Amino acid sequence: MGRLFGTDGVRGEFGRDLTTDLARALGRAAVPVLRRHEHERPRFVIGRDTRSSGEPLESALVEGIVAAGGDVTLAGVMPTPAVAFLTTGLKAGAGVVISASHNPPKDNGIKFFGPYGYKLSDEIEDEIEAELSREDGRTGAGRVLDMPADAPDYLEHVVSAAEARLDGMRIVVDCANGAASSFSPEALRRLGAQVRPIHDAPDGSNINVGCGALHPKVVAEEVRAVGADAGVAHDGDADRALFADAEGNVIDGDQVLAACAVAMKAEGRLPGDLVVSTVMANLGFRRAMEERGIRVVEAPVGDRYVLEQMLEHGAALGGEQSGHLIFRDQATTGDGLLTAVRFLSMAAARGVPVGEVAAGMRRFPQVLVNVPVARGERLDGAGEIWKAVAAVEGELDGSGRVLVRASGTEPLVRVMVEAESDELARRYAKALAAIVHRVLG
Repeated sequence: MGRLFGTDGVRGEFGRDLTTDLARALGRAAVPVLRRHEHERPRFVIGRDTRSSGEPLESALVEGIVAAGGDVTLAGVMPTPAVAFLTTGLKAGAGVVISASHNPPKDNGIKFFGPYGYKLSDEIEDEIEAELSREDGRTGAGRVLDMPADAPDYLEHVVSAAEARLDGMRIVVDCANGAASSFSPEALRRLGAQVRPIHDAPDGSNINVGCGALHPKVVAEEVRAVGADAGVAHDGDADRALFADAEGNVIDGDQVLAACAVAMKAEGRLPGDLVVSTVMANLGFRRAMEERGIRVVEAPVGDRYVLEQMLEHGAALGGEQSGHLIFRDQATTGDGLLTAVRFLSMAAARGVPVGEVAAGMRRFPQVLVNVPVARGERLDGAGEIWKAVAAVEGELDGSGRVLVRASGTEPLVRVMVEAESDELARRYAKALAAIVHRVLG
C-alpha cells in the first residue's frame, strides 16, 4: 500500500478512497500527533469547499477529533487560504480543509495546516498515518466551539493588500462553483471594481465542471463577449488564480509570477533578487528572470514544496504555473483572492491594462498530456520511457524542454513538452504519451 497522504493531503473518490470512516480516523489520529508537537489540547479550525460530500466528511472528522480530546471551530464553506489565515489568527493548534481543490466533484480531500498556517510536513503527516493503526481510549472529551465574534476578517485582509483601488475596472470572475463564490466577487467590489461573477452557483455537484482555473478559456471568452477589462478564474478551493486580458488572452501563473517578481525587485521588496518556481515553469519564465537579474530557485510541483524552498532561501515570492502564488509577507499558502488583488491592483496602480503587465515574459509553446495509468509509482524504473525522453531532449538540443512525472493527486503521469513551435511540442508530447500509456497504462 502506498502513502496515504499525497502532494496535497489525503485525496480520492468519496465513498471509495475517502470515506467517512477514514475521515473519523484521521480526526482521531491527528489529535495526539499535534498534541505532541504543539498543543496540550489542540483546537482545529475546519473549512470546506462546496462539494456535497463535504458535510458528511466534516461531521465524521469532527466526531473523531472530539472523541480524541480536541476542540473544533467550524468555519463552513471557505477558501483554503482563509482557513490557514483563521488558524493563525485564532491561535488554533491546526486548520483542516475538506476539499479536492481542482479535482472533479466525485472526489474530495482532507488537508491539514499547523498552528502557524503552514501545511504539515511529510514527517508529521507520516506520524498521523502511523497513528491510524493505534487504539485510543478517549471518548467525548473535546468540544465544538462557536466562531468568536472578534475572529479576524479574511476579506478585509485580502482587500488591504491592494496597491490601488480598482474603481471603474470591469472584471469577470469565474468562481468554479466553489469556495470563491461568496468571497472573490465581494473582495473586488470592495475595491471599487464592476464585477460580473460567473459559475458562482454551487449545487454540490458542479464544482470545477467546465469552468474555473482548469478551463481559463471560459473566463477569457466571457471577458471578450461582455467587453470587460480583465478576467479571473479560481479553482474549487480558491487557492489558485489565472487571468485573462481584455483581448481574451489567458495569463497563466508563470506570467503573473514574473510580473510580480519584476515589480517587487524594482521596489526593493524581493530579498536576494530571487523567486521560487517549480519544475513545471515555462522556459520563457526562466529566460525572463535571467534577463532581469532575478535568480530562480526550483521546487517540486505543489505549493507546499514552493513554500519550503521559500523558507529555506528567505524568498518573499514563489508560485506555480497553475496559478498558486505565495506572497510570504501576507500569506502562508497559495491564495487565489490575494493573487487577484495584487495582480489587478498592480495594473491599476500603473494605469495600464493587465495584458501589458503580463507582457514581460514570452511564453514558449507548452503542451501537457495527462496519461491515466494503473501504477504511476513504477515510472522511475521504466527505462523505455526515459530512453524516449532522452531522445526527444537530444532532438530539441536546448531549444525546448521535456518533463515527465507522476501526479501526486491523481492516477496520472503528466507529460510536458516545450518547444519553439506549438506543432513541435504537440508532436513530441503525443509520442511520449503513447509510450507512457503502453508501458504503464
